[in-house]
Amino acid sequence: MPPQLPKGNPSMTSDVTNHMPQSNDVPSPVRFFGVDAAAFDAQMVSWNLPKFRAGQIRDWVYDKLVSIPARMSNLSRRDQEGLARHVAFETSAIASHQHSNDGTQKLLLTWEASAEGKRPAAGANAETVMIPDGDRRTACVSSQVGCPVGCKFCASGINGVKGNLTADQIVEQVYRFNQILHPRGERITNIVFMGMGEPLANYANLMQAIRVLHDPQCFNIGARKITVSTVGVPSKMRELAHEELPLNLAISLHAPNEPLRKQLIPWAEHFALDDILDAARYYFDKTGREITLEYILLAGVNDQPDHARQLVKLCRTLRANVNLIRYNEVAGLPFGRPRGDDVLRFQEILRDGAVNAHVRKSRGRDIDAACGQLRREKLGEQAGEVIAASGNVSLPVVS
Repeated sequence: MPPQLPKGNPSMTSDVTNHMPQSNDVPSPVRFFGVDAAAFDAQMVSWNLPKFRAGQIRDWVYDKLVSIPARMSNLSRRDQEGLARHVAFETSAIASHQHSNDGTQKLLLTWEASAEGKRPAAGANAETVMIPDGDRRTACVSSQVGCPVGCKFCASGINGVKGNLTADQIVEQVYRFNQILHPRGERITNIVFMGMGEPLANYANLMQAIRVLHDPQCFNIGARKITVSTVGVPSKMRELAHEELPLNLAISLHAPNEPLRKQLIPWAEHFALDDILDAARYYFDKTGREITLEYILLAGVNDQPDHARQLVKLCRTLRANVNLIRYNEVAGLPFGRPRGDDVLRFQEILRDGAVNAHVRKSRGRDIDAACGQLRREKLGEQAGEVIAASGNVSLPVVS
């Protein structure tokens, strides 16, 4: 359900039309990217504006990529001014914008604190990546500031989690890339929630963001082109199965057995692997969507033939395919990138065991495209430290 929206000035009478409330008693601006079309239509009506005005605004924002009310030429000056006062569009600043030689782009977005105190602290930031592949433009989106999972090999959780991103902040990451791609006649076609944070730990905001991204009158991105990646939160995986959206579910596995997984992923102490796999089977049964297992190969840690054989046994217990991702080193962490021969041998063992396994291309290796790298570098600069930025991103592009 969309969040409850602020109402107009109660002193307004029903015969007043075509303008927004002029007083300042609206408690907070409507976060445009946090509400779907129906909710925004209702807000316009509550402000005694005709319903079609909401459609005009969406046309400017989503089709023309114009989010400054003063440039919405088919709105009256009074309505433009009211919209600027009572509706918030972009609320972030682009702190960094990086371009890779392979076309990958990465943004570091920064948000200020809100008056309500419900949003991340002032200066909180999160990363988002755009990966081109043929006609597809995939956005890798963050759901939190930092990450609570603390995977031992990942830069995102090194400084812990600082807060949840709200639905509009999640959606705004996609909109920012649409603005960048617009001059070339392109826009984001696919979404993967594989950026900073554990999406299912921010479930309400995640689902509201997905509804806006999926809404035909907003971003109009098909549910089958949206992937939610989780380290494994069984109760939320089951809840996701009942959302009546054929979303793709990916599990960040990274180990074929419980002991090794607990060494690599601290959150594994809270959620047993058997429970996660059972929830994955439940998701497949309810949605018919095959599960993807994400498996980062760490040199000498989880990339040996015995690990591959264990993974084959695990995969036989559910309908799943496997994405093998070659690790790129993160400065200060004791993990290495696997040898090419070891990666191919691992894949061969999986395929010999009838497991659909793909080695994902590494993208953005010449920029800080690995999750959390750019944010970590910027935090280091602010603290007067020098933090090397290495790493890459390797993400599935969902058809």
